[in-house]
Amino acid sequence: MIPSARLYDWVRPLLFALDPERAHDIALRQLDLAHRLGLTRRLAPALPDDPVEIMGLRFPNPVGLAAGLDKNAAHLAALASLGFGFIEAGTVTPRPQPGNPRPRMFRLARSQALINRLGFNNRGLDAFVAHVARFGSLHVPAVLGLNIGKNATTPNDEALADYRAGLRAVYPHAGYVTVNISSPNTRDLRALQGVEALAGLLGGLMDERRRLADRHGRQVPIAVKIAPDLADDELRRVADALVALGADAVIATNTTIDREQVAGEPHAAQAGGLSGAPLRERSTAVVGLLHMHLQGRLPIIGVGGILNGADAVAKLRAGASLVQLYTGLVYRGPSLVAECRAAILASRAPRNSAPA
Repeated sequence: MIPSARLYDWVRPLLFALDPERAHDIALRQLDLAHRLGLTRRLAPALPDDPVEIMGLRFPNPVGLAAGLDKNAAHLAALASLGFGFIEAGTVTPRPQPGNPRPRMFRLARSQALINRLGFNNRGLDAFVAHVARFGSLHVPAVLGLNIGKNATTPNDEALADYRAGLRAVYPHAGYVTVNISSPNTRDLRALQGVEALAGLLGGLMDERRRLADRHGRQVPIAVKIAPDLADDELRRVADALVALGADAVIATNTTIDREQVAGEPHAAQAGGLSGAPLRERSTAVVGLLHMHLQGRLPIIGVGGILNGADAVAKLRAGASLVQLYTGLVYRGPSLVAECRAAILASRAPRNSAPA
């Protein structure tokens, strides 16, 4: 059997010869095929469970898939077979939308980074929920997170209606729901992170959740995904607001608009959100700041710049309870999932005491 890391080393040059968005679509279709043929088991070596309990949920292990890779929830079974403890699908908007004009995704290979300005391209809630319902019937142990946003044509003062529609549609199928207010690729979306705007939006969603919990007999946790570009004082105010408003977790962080780490590299000046290795330091710093400020009042899911197992361990040591991968999978392939899980397990194993 060819180790999955070596196999991806052979495949990656072929994918990198293509436009990044086309390569992304092809890779997911091939992953689906491999899953149907029972081959993805070879990409996910057997590892012991490493359960984590947060938000009232039990995650089989702390390594998850970040939102954005499977926007339409069309590849969930194949992705879950790679060994993730949880999968976050989306971002989905109430109505289908094409997103921003192409090209809208760029590789910065020297920096192991991506820039994307996709703009919540997705097929809308009806298609999304149909895919999610099929996945739910498989009884896969991975927790399913569903990430909701607003349509680009919806002004911010009407955004609550879009998020309510998203919450109502995904609620029966979600392990947890993520509210995305931090993508840089939908005009003015990040303004919803302001404390006053956040109070109106999240307060309205919590009211909606109470009604849905009564109807469905369970309360689905709500997480909020924030940007890395907030100043430290803003991060503290947002964290306090999330606690006061009843959020169940904070996801730190989304992509960045900062280009300092990639200055001079081809495509560095492209508009959009930067992800990958250049985001690692800032996202981990945000996790650490939130951990120190929150003092256990709200769990943190760490995402941004995880390219190897040590990066995942660093996020947990900074204060995250769970971690998520995305850009690292583009550069490292599916073996990154097992590498991160194994590194986390090793970091938790008791060390032998030195002889007296």
